[in-house]
Amino acid sequence: MSLLPPQVPHNGSPATPHGFHKRVLYLDMTQLDKSFIGPAVDGPDLTEPVLRKRVGQLHTALANRGDEFEAESRLALISERLREHLRPRLGFGSAEHAPGIAQSLRDLLDERLLEGIALEEAARLVHAHPTHLVRTFSAAFGIAPHQYMMSRRVDLVRRLLLDGQPSGEVATAAGFYDQSHLTRHFKRVVGITPGRYARTGAVN
Repeated sequence: MSLLPPQVPHNGSPATPHGFHKRVLYLDMTQLDKSFIGPAVDGPDLTEPVLRKRVGQLHTALANRGDEFEAESRLALISERLREHLRPRLGFGSAEHAPGIAQSLRDLLDERLLEGIALEEAARLVHAHPTHLVRTFSAAFGIAPHQYMMSRRVDLVRRLLLDGQPSGEVATAAGFYDQSHLTRHFKRVVGITPGRYARTGAVN
């Protein structure tokens, strides 16, 4: 991975005649302020498979309507890691176990299950930095906040389907953006489509 600081010229030419494919993530000053420009110039190259994977996961989340909360969570972790690389002393702390913060976020996600919530708003309401909030929740419950929220929504869909509500109507009722958004996450959690689950439940 390469960091391209603002105001630093570059031509983007390939290093080999075979060319290249690239995935770009633009971060504004709310993620990395101008104090990081100098360190990025001095150390622009990173060899971190985990960070590269996280950038790929962020791009996937951004491409799927309804996964904005996941995208915000992944962006927070990416920004934190970049800050640690550029200025180790300016990191936002470890993923220490803080049950109060984690429980407060879980209560908030349960309360806002259908309409959802932005990570920045959740952090403001819980009085914690967004990155610290994601790490603390994950450490306390063994699951990321966006995964918890989606699992709760899938559980709600399962109950609605077993109650006989048509599979084509449960997506928005459970807080999903649309049927495609529901199907993607339902298959990931349950292993089958909502329609098949409804038919299986009806038979049982």
